[in-house]
Amino acid sequence: MRIGLIAPPWVPVPPTAYGGTEAVVDALATGLEAAGHSVLLAASSDSTSRVERPGGFAPAVRSGMGQSISELPHVIRAYEALAGVDLIHDHTLSGPLYRHRPPGIPVVSTMHTVMTPELRSVYRMMARDTALVAISRNQAAAAPDVPIARVIHHGVDPAAIPFGEGRGGYALFLGRMDPTKGVVEAVMAARAAGIRLKIAAKMSARAEVDYYREAVEPLLGGNEEFLGEPDAAGKLELLGGALALINPLQWDEPFGMVMIESLAAGTPVVAIPRGAAPEIIDDGVTGFLRNGTEELGEALRAAAGLDRHRCRTAVEHSFSAELMARRHAALYAELLGGRPS
Repeated sequence: MRIGLIAPPWVPVPPTAYGGTEAVVDALATGLEAAGHSVLLAASSDSTSRVERPGGFAPAVRSGMGQSISELPHVIRAYEALAGVDLIHDHTLSGPLYRHRPPGIPVVSTMHTVMTPELRSVYRMMARDTALVAISRNQAAAAPDVPIARVIHHGVDPAAIPFGEGRGGYALFLGRMDPTKGVVEAVMAARAAGIRLKIAAKMSARAEVDYYREAVEPLLGGNEEFLGEPDAAGKLELLGGALALINPLQWDEPFGMVMIESLAAGTPVVAIPRGAAPEIIDDGVTGFLRNGTEELGEALRAAAGLDRHRCRTAVEHSFSAELMARRHAALYAELLGGRPS
């Protein structure tokens, strides 16, 4: 099959730092190509993905993240550039609603965010002529009125993530500086456990800076170290050195790439049983699912005794890029009427 992929315009593919969706798009693109499919990726011009990319796109515009004025010109150019493919998999929100999609080409769209009532109404309309992919069973269950073609978990390439022994002696919070990500709860849990905490977080938007200054910075003491936003290599080094990743989400996150990246590095995950976390973490084997400061703290202490190799194996078996690509390719073939690759 010749498959066209459309990435959002705000972060390069693959991302140089924060960018979960873009990491997924890159893993899917390279996984499909490795399986023998031809891939054409519409992404920002500063992307470095190894697959073929058409020209005519602007550099990533992170300052306009989430704004339709940034996304729409990118979408229009993408559908022009992908007019000759067999199928288009669009990872933007507005793209599948574009009125001038190339006729006769099936379109797939992945739902990358939480299913609010407003987004459910958008996706219900989109499903009339677009095959929708949910990224977890929890996300699909939150939108029972939205027709879902497949539930396909995200994946990573374990070979690209160094295995770590966790010898740094610290717990790690890795994410975005936002109350929904649970950084305050991570601080309190690490203190309850008596374990040092390293905080690596994206903090570029105004709201993120304000939250840090008002709610997080006043809490920090000698037990915590704020590192800012790491680059891709720095992130993997931090994950490999951590005793555990602490991920006390305060919302029903539909997936959570950081959790499978952590497991691939051999690092157990301690999380709250919300969103997709119970689909990713095997409680007592690859991490712990707990509620409240004391329970999370106890889980952080216990995580050091888990088998890090079993964490890595869980990703190889259930959350690999190869498996993600294979499941998508099966959906594409079905939409194309079983057309052979």
